[in-house]
Amino acid sequence: MAKGQGLTTRTEDYAKWYGEVIEAGDLAEHSPVRGCMVIKPYGYALWENMRDVLDRMFKDTGHSNAYFPLFIPKSYLSKEAEHDEGFAKECAIVTHSRLIPTPDGKDLMPDPSSKLEEELIIRPTSETIIYGAIKNWIQSYRDLPLLLNQWANVVRWEMRTRLFLRTAEFLWQEGHTVHATAEEAEEETAKMLGVYADFLENWAAIPVLQGRKSESEKFAGADHTYCVEAMMQDRRALQAGTSHNLGQNFAKGFDLTYQTQEGKLEHAWTTSWGVSTRLIGGLIMTHSDDKGLVLPPKLAPHQVVVVPIWRKDAQKDDILAYADKLVAPLREKGIRVHLDARDKMQPGKKFYEWEKKGVPLRLEVGPRDMENDGVMTVRRDTGDKAPMAREAFLDGVQATLDEIQATLLAKARAFREENTHAVDSYDRLKEIVEGDGGFCRALWCGSDACENQVQSETKATIRCIPFDEPEEKGDCIICGESNEKIGKRIVWSKAY
Repeated sequence: MAKGQGLTTRTEDYAKWYGEVIEAGDLAEHSPVRGCMVIKPYGYALWENMRDVLDRMFKDTGHSNAYFPLFIPKSYLSKEAEHDEGFAKECAIVTHSRLIPTPDGKDLMPDPSSKLEEELIIRPTSETIIYGAIKNWIQSYRDLPLLLNQWANVVRWEMRTRLFLRTAEFLWQEGHTVHATAEEAEEETAKMLGVYADFLENWAAIPVLQGRKSESEKFAGADHTYCVEAMMQDRRALQAGTSHNLGQNFAKGFDLTYQTQEGKLEHAWTTSWGVSTRLIGGLIMTHSDDKGLVLPPKLAPHQVVVVPIWRKDAQKDDILAYADKLVAPLREKGIRVHLDARDKMQPGKKFYEWEKKGVPLRLEVGPRDMENDGVMTVRRDTGDKAPMAREAFLDGVQATLDEIQATLLAKARAFREENTHAVDSYDRLKEIVEGDGGFCRALWCGSDACENQVQSETKATIRCIPFDEPEEKGDCIICGESNEKIGKRIVWSKAY
């Protein structure tokens, strides 16, 4: 995107538009390390807001934060066979502990004498290192449940990357819990999926489907994986969060046992669940428009920005003093407000910048507003511009922000419903996913063969088997066999 030019539109080139929105919003940039990203202050403030809300939700459900090592002994991965196979192709490996100059002195090379006895994997996920540690924390049923969460970074060696959506290194949280029974583990898995759905809908204004992944799409090493799936504006799906019932698989691999009330030694039942900075990508693609970012007020770094306008230097102090009569009361109300008092930038350029940064509500105050004890308000979601009395604005500002939040959710939900189709033939499914795209609700027999056929021929995958889908018996649209194993429609879509 050249300076001074508008963004590529979504209809022209959606992928290019997405990258330009990130650049114009000053959220992140590519790192010198291929596949990694630098999250800039404005983007990190957005992540902090997400993190803080989720952290409170986790603690409200009884979880405590901990931290476990970045490095994992290679042998740990092989203790759970599916997990080993699932992550083997994505691992970054540490083989030496120091560097020395090359013989010509022009470069550096690993010191052969520093070769590690056992290579270390840079954390792609933490099940193995966590269970290797906490097995020593648990002796009996009295130590259960153990409810942990970790905020960390992970590395998965992606070859085709896109800022926020898929990078070699990203930030996330990963919950890990240990239980005495299968029923408790399943209850935990469902509860945390509900926490994610609550956050996405009521804070990020992103409507989601909740459901179970197919066997081929589940987490490596899990008995069952549950997910929340969102639709982006290009009608592709985004997996916004997952919750895994790990059964006793990792407990057996790491000899994680406890003594029951009856005095027997049993393997524990475990879960893991996580969301990542991918949510920022989802936020961008759900709400933003051809002018730039559109952010929901509950998560926006600045909910309100105040832009003072003066034509003569002699007016500056008075205008700034008047602007403070807006800023101070907003801060007292707990609203995140920013005063843009830069005096070497024209007001129009400030308006343009804050529009691209997606600030929900912009306030313009000039000499006439000061004379009338008023303010000009501009909503980012609708572009509506209206003068208001200052006191009336302050009295109603929270209601306005709440209305913007609700409007974004309603708009995203209407878009998803408009682009969700009940599909009763394979030809119709192919027509949709190879055309404009969307969610296809269809009957499926449950076989890997049919699932693989659709994926290979259309690149669509089963996003989930939705919880709220009613029971429906019939024939699989691919092979014509009964769907009795599944018993309801599942959702197919192309995805990120």
